[in-house]
Amino acid sequence: MSSIAAPPATGPTLRARAAVTGTTLTLAGLTVLALSIGVAVTLGPADVSLVNVRDIVLNHLAGAQIPVRPSEDAIVWQERLPRALVAAACGAGLGLCGTIMQSLLRNPLADPYVLGVSSGASTGAVLVGVLGLGGAALGLSGGAFLGALIAFALVLTLARMAGGGHDRVVLAGVASTQLFSAVTSLIVFAFADSDGTRGIMFWLLGSLEGVRWPDVMLCTAVVLTGTLICLRCAHMLDAFAFGDEVAASLGLSVRRVRLGLLLLTALMTATLVSVAGAIGFVGLVLPHAARLLVGTRHVRLVPTTAVLGAIFMVWVDAGSRIVFAPTPLPVGVGTALVGVPVFIVLLARRRRAA
Repeated sequence: MSSIAAPPATGPTLRARAAVTGTTLTLAGLTVLALSIGVAVTLGPADVSLVNVRDIVLNHLAGAQIPVRPSEDAIVWQERLPRALVAAACGAGLGLCGTIMQSLLRNPLADPYVLGVSSGASTGAVLVGVLGLGGAALGLSGGAFLGALIAFALVLTLARMAGGGHDRVVLAGVASTQLFSAVTSLIVFAFADSDGTRGIMFWLLGSLEGVRWPDVMLCTAVVLTGTLICLRCAHMLDAFAFGDEVAASLGLSVRRVRLGLLLLTALMTATLVSVAGAIGFVGLVLPHAARLLVGTRHVRLVPTTAVLGAIFMVWVDAGSRIVFAPTPLPVGVGTALVGVPVFIVLLARRRRAA
């Protein structure tokens, strides 16, 4: 009996398979993320089992009456779980911002801090924390957020004065970063005492110490909103990855769309930096890792990068808490220590693939 060859997969069939594969990877990643958060919450000086974590979460979210120790309840619900969730939100948001920046600017080395947002946030935080400007009304996070927005506005102004274009945005971002970094260093050097300098420097290096549930709600809402917007704009990001001419030929308003996505990136980064300080290398490394898994189509790249970034940050933060206990390592230092070797490996793999 002669065998009949199966017909070749058509375009819609290939897209359907790709969609199923992307959905499967996203669901698997979310499962790993949930387990990572659960395990990370158990780690620390006080031993808490994963079963106890489950019981405490059920008590608070589902109204269960499972007996648990009050001390364990406080450790999990008031300290470790909010910290792990903020870490996940920061990892997802910064990874997502890196994906947007690398597509819009067509620069594989672009990350959320190219816009000068991080350095502006640092200056705003230092003005509040060291000089006390608007301290009662703003607070450290409010000052950081306001400084980030001012830096972003300066970058846009400089880029427009230079004639616009993605290369001008990068140059304006570099100039803004250097300016605000210099102002921050000047303020710390001239006005901060030893205790103030230590506290400010710890925040500038990235810190999740003292985050609480309002921070969880804020970061989660911002990141989820940004993710949904990026999924709606996935085809636009695909077009920008091939250049402004291609994007314009597809009917996109290049300047308006770029400005909108840059503003989204700035707002997300400003919010996350205001809560957690400057955390580097997440937005640079994770988009490249995601591309190795799912390719360059943003409809798959966006959720994959967000999930990978969340998992990465949860484990880096857990390691930063444990390895250097009782004094936790600033999480920004941990991301750099892990991110640099990972980025070198990714570069080597891309060179071999080329």
